[in-house]
Amino acid sequence: MQTPWPAMRMEAGEAAPPAGAGGRAAGGWGKWVRLNVGGTVFLTTRQTLCREQKSFLSRLCQGEELQSDRDETGAYLIDRDPTYFGPILNFLRHGKLVLDKDMAEEGVLEEAEFYNIGPLIRIIKDRMEEKDYTVTQVPPKHVYRVLQCQEEELTQMVSTMSDGWRFEQLVNIGSSYNYGSEDQAEFLCVVSKELHSTPNGLSSESSRKTKLLQARGTRM
Repeated sequence: MQTPWPAMRMEAGEAAPPAGAGGRAAGGWGKWVRLNVGGTVFLTTRQTLCREQKSFLSRLCQGEELQSDRDETGAYLIDRDPTYFGPILNFLRHGKLVLDKDMAEEGVLEEAEFYNIGPLIRIIKDRMEEKDYTVTQVPPKHVYRVLQCQEEELTQMVSTMSDGWRFEQLVNIGSSYNYGSEDQAEFLCVVSKELHSTPNGLSSESSRKTKLLQARGTRM
């Protein structure tokens, strides 16, 4: 019983190559090249693979000694994930990066770096940086805190109102206590701060001065 060949992917609009090892015509290099990537055979032209002169694929199809074995059909054996090779090959065909919605850009980047395809590496990195920037550019959140303080603590309170915190309202709660020979009033101080979201949560919340304000807020 004859063993079936792996699934083969061909360039649209072009006929299959004549039988032969790796698409190689008798007496010279043929137009077509077979690549067996992780068990999946891709069929493309030598012109496509040579589009990026410094890439692994260009060196391979130009006959450089890269110590690449071949399968029983003559296809070059490449031990990489075929899932991410499709976008690599399509980029060499038309110069555009086209990904399925569920395909991870990190995986394609890893393969682009392996095959040394410089323009594609830059495109993917730019995309990823743009996404990271978009994630951080979300509307800021306003955090409000109500702090209870005594009259003589107001000056100290003002000195700690940095790190983005600002006064919103000061309310005399009407209660008082005797401190020595003077009556001291108590106040509620409403403060607010803008917190910008990051991939790891709210920023600046762990600063020393913020913790001081939080500790004062527990006195209520």
